[in-house]
Amino acid sequence: MATAGRAVAWLLPAGRRDWIMAVWAEAHDVPPGLERLAWRAGGVWMLVREALMPRRILRAALFGVAAAVAAWAAWPDSSVLHAAADRFGVIATVLLLAGLPLLARRFIGPVGDGWAARFLRIGGYAAILALIPARAVVGPYPLTVPQQGPDLRVFIANGNSTHGMPGTSAGGPPWPGEIFFLVLTACYVVVLLWVTSRRSSVTPATLTVGASAGIVFGLVMYSVAPLGLGSYASNPWLPGSQADPLVVLAWILLFGGPVATGLLAARWHCRRPGRSIELAQARFGQGVVAGVLTNVVGALFVTVLGTGLIALLIKVEWLRPLAYRAPHASAAAAYGHVLHASQHASTYIAMCVAFPVIGLMMSGMGMACFMPVPRQSDPQPGNGGGSPGPGPAPEPPPPGGRLAEDRIPVIS
Repeated sequence: MATAGRAVAWLLPAGRRDWIMAVWAEAHDVPPGLERLAWRAGGVWMLVREALMPRRILRAALFGVAAAVAAWAAWPDSSVLHAAADRFGVIATVLLLAGLPLLARRFIGPVGDGWAARFLRIGGYAAILALIPARAVVGPYPLTVPQQGPDLRVFIANGNSTHGMPGTSAGGPPWPGEIFFLVLTACYVVVLLWVTSRRSSVTPATLTVGASAGIVFGLVMYSVAPLGLGSYASNPWLPGSQADPLVVLAWILLFGGPVATGLLAARWHCRRPGRSIELAQARFGQGVVAGVLTNVVGALFVTVLGTGLIALLIKVEWLRPLAYRAPHASAAAAYGHVLHASQHASTYIAMCVAFPVIGLMMSGMGMACFMPVPRQSDPQPGNGGGSPGPGPAPEPPPPGGRLAEDRIPVIS
């Protein structure tokens, strides 16, 4: 109980930490045993009532319900051979989403003011929670042995083995895959918590520019790859050359979007004229954050929509002809399309890894190339920041042409 009290006090804000430590210190005046345990239990209850205000209780309840629904929908059964790794991934992801905000509040403060910070946190958490059951459905599907004859022939034609029992799956990410996805999720959550925190010095304008551009980029990228990046499963709505303009636009937004949003955020951050080093550093930081945030939001957006659509097509078979615009296609052909899409769904995870790195590189190079070069500020007061003026002129020589100390005395 003493160790738990110190840990909880460490998570509290600085203004309330001394209060709970005083409550814990007074427990030594109570006789040991059940009375001291009851005293500390009462202190814990007071702490809970202090920390969980009505608004926090509502947010915690909403998150608890959403996390429970996501975990229930993603909980694998015994038909998946990697069920233990999948269950570990579900539990660890939920605990990660619940615990990181407490640590973030301790180190970098609560969420910042304004609707942009709250929108990013809520939207990011909703996207990650939606991705948990979607991955649980899509992951094992490519190696799930069908029970029907035509589907089984399509399954074998794709090069899969039929050693497993019908209805069972040898797929799903093993332990290394689950750990990698857990680390990737932690990185995304840390980035979202940091840029939306009160101590990060990221302005609401930067958040607005980065999130808006990221949503646009995600929509364009999703229209290019709604069902992975496979051959015929990549774009069922714009087949062939009809998708070429969107493909070109997606490449432009991938590499040019972070540069544009970085420059816009830097200009928007500080509109006053000047080329000092401090102002240039502030603009550079805001620009890089906006560029990275653009690709982070875009990658998360397209991953959730694409993986979610594939999971929906796996569960709802009558949607397959509508999604592929083939109302007269056979059930086996529709199964082949969905199987192909699920096999290429891992490209979304590759986007989540590559897109933020590209955003960091492009925004950094854009800010370094297109922002004005700062000038060294003059420490002397009254100087306008320009180059130092000329020094004092040398003392003119005396009329005799020599200085006094250089004259040669004459002895008469």
